Amino acid sequence: MMADDSSQEKTEEPTPKRLEKAREDGQVPRSRELTTSAILIIGSIGLFVWAPFMSQRLMDILRFNFTLEREVAFDTELMFSHLGSSFADAIMFLLPLFAVLAIASIVGPIALGGWLWNPKGMAPKPNRMNPAEGLKRMFGVKGLVELVKSLAKVLVILGVAILLLLAMQQDMLELSNQAVIPSIMDSMTLTGWAAIILSAVTILIVIVDVPFQIWDNNRKLKMSLQDIKDEMKDSEGKPEVKGRIRQLQREMANNRQLAEVPQADVVITNPTHFAIAVKYDPETMETPIVIAKGVDFFALKIREVAKANDVQIMESPVLARAIYHTTEVDQEIPAGLYMAVAQVLAYVFQLRNYRKGQAEQPDFPRNITVPKDMQFDP
Repeated sequence: MMADDSSQEKTEEPTPKRLEKAREDGQVPRSRELTTSAILIIGSIGLFVWAPFMSQRLMDILRFNFTLEREVAFDTELMFSHLGSSFADAIMFLLPLFAVLAIASIVGPIALGGWLWNPKGMAPKPNRMNPAEGLKRMFGVKGLVELVKSLAKVLVILGVAILLLLAMQQDMLELSNQAVIPSIMDSMTLTGWAAIILSAVTILIVIVDVPFQIWDNNRKLKMSLQDIKDEMKDSEGKPEVKGRIRQLQREMANNRQLAEVPQADVVITNPTHFAIAVKYDPETMETPIVIAKGVDFFALKIREVAKANDVQIMESPVLARAIYHTTEVDQEIPAGLYMAVAQVLAYVFQLRNYRKGQAEQPDFPRNITVPKDMQFDP
């Protein structure tokens, strides 16, 4: 029972498949504080930048509405037309600010969890309507963190607001001594700076909230050892699927070996059941290596590729079986087979020079000796 309990503990990091599935279900880290902070900061900066233009347009609308001609004041149709024109003007000069806020509301969530369109996340979930689950969320770790964040936001923003009021006290008092238009302009400037500073303060909350949301999301996605085993079974699928995967892997490995055969110095054969391609470069290699090997059909393919690329093929059944059973692909020839392989390579290199007219025709090595402990029955 203890082993079963330990296997159910969610102590393992989520697998890539688990992360992908969670993302498909819309379960990614999100920070409402990050979104709120982005909207407040970008909105307050946009408001400050467009403040002169907006204030001028606002004064134009007020002037337009408070300087009515007599016939407009007594004509209801003209009054509605007047109001519609003012409303359209107000929308037009507020439109850039609304556009910036809309962009901020999109950039905020994307900055943490990335772009995600998931209809599943908008579907109603019965467990969210369960009062017990709601109480669990309220009094759980996340509910406590949300309470601490809310209190921290109130205290931090309140503290900064008080400091701002004290810092701007003299400037605000001087507004009463100014004319109306300069006073409006200066008050909007003070308000803009105050909004930017108060918005920037929310970054302190974001610095705490974003790591917590990432940690909390990762905690929810953690898996037990049994979960990982079950996922591996599901991924591998049925035995025939596993067999097909292994077959494809063998085909890929065989294709890679066949591509190396043209680089071989010699192919040693059984002559039909085994084929081993050996390569040796005295300048770069200490010992010869096997670059391809196979039996039956694959041995035939190795011989075909060797013939097509003028690679020397030598029949030595005992040596071919010995190399096949003692050496893997890309491995060096065992020390016990050095002498036998050296005889074969010496013959191949002399034969190559003979064909170039640089040496006499060599004799085929018929006394190739293989240690008894490396001889394998056919």
